[in-house]
Amino acid sequence: MTKIYTLVNQKGGVGKTTSTINMAAYLARLRQRVLVVDLDPQANATSCLGVDKLGVQGGTYEALLGETNIFPYVLLNERLNLSLLPSSPSLAGAEVELVDELAREMRLRKAVLSIADRYDYIFVDCPPSLGLLTVNGLMAAMNGVIVPVQCEYLALEGLGQLTQTIERVRSALFPELEVRGVVLTMFDNRTNLSTDVVSEVNKHFPNQVFKSIIPRSVRLAEAPSYGLPISEYAPASVGALAYESLAKELLKGDRV
Repeated sequence: MTKIYTLVNQKGGVGKTTSTINMAAYLARLRQRVLVVDLDPQANATSCLGVDKLGVQGGTYEALLGETNIFPYVLLNERLNLSLLPSSPSLAGAEVELVDELAREMRLRKAVLSIADRYDYIFVDCPPSLGLLTVNGLMAAMNGVIVPVQCEYLALEGLGQLTQTIERVRSALFPELEVRGVVLTMFDNRTNLSTDVVSEVNKHFPNQVFKSIIPRSVRLAEAPSYGLPISEYAPASVGALAYESLAKELLKGDRV
C-alpha cells in the first residue's frame, strides 16, 4: 500500500528539501518505487534532482489547476530510479488563481491519489510557509507529516505555530492528519545547544522523533549544486550514512 508523506516546516533552511530528496533516494536504492512531489515555487527539489526548473513543461502547477492526468508530467531519473513531479516558478501564482475555486485545498490530494498506485512511497516537499500550497500538502499527507527541525534555538519557536496549523487542518478538514515523525537536522555534537534542542523536541513530540539524527555536513550542502542526492555525491560521508539510516528507520517502521 502506498505511503504518502508530506515534509513541512514554515521555517526555511531547516533541511526540508534535503531530507525529502535524500530519504527518497535511499528508499529507491532499497528497491522502493518512489515519487517526489515538488510543491515549492522555488523548485529546489526539482533542481536538486538535476532538472532545470525553467525548462519544466508541467508538474505541480497543473496538478493544482485540476488537470485530470498528471502522470505525463512525472519525470523519471533512471540513474536514481526515482520519479519527480516537478515544480517551476509558475507555481507562485497558484495560490491567487485558486482563491475562488471550490475545494481548492483538495487539489493536490486528488492529483496524487490518481497516480498513487504506481508507487510505494510519495514524498511531498512543501514551501517554507503556511499558505494554501502547504495546506494542499497537508491534505495530501495520507500517512502523516514529517517535520524536519534544525538543531538551533529559533527552530523551536516555530514548532508551536506549525503544530497549531496542523491542528487547524485536522479539526476543520482532515481529522486523520497526524505527525509521522520529526527529523532532527544540522546537529552539531560540539555544542550544548544542539543537545538541548534534541532534548526539547523529544519533550514536545514524545515517541515521534526519529532516532536517526542528521549532522551538519559540508557534503550535504554541496550535493544540490551537482543535482545529486548525497547517496550519489558522497556516499561515504557522515550525512549520507545518516540519511541511509533514516530511510531504513522509516521503512522498518512502516512494515511493523
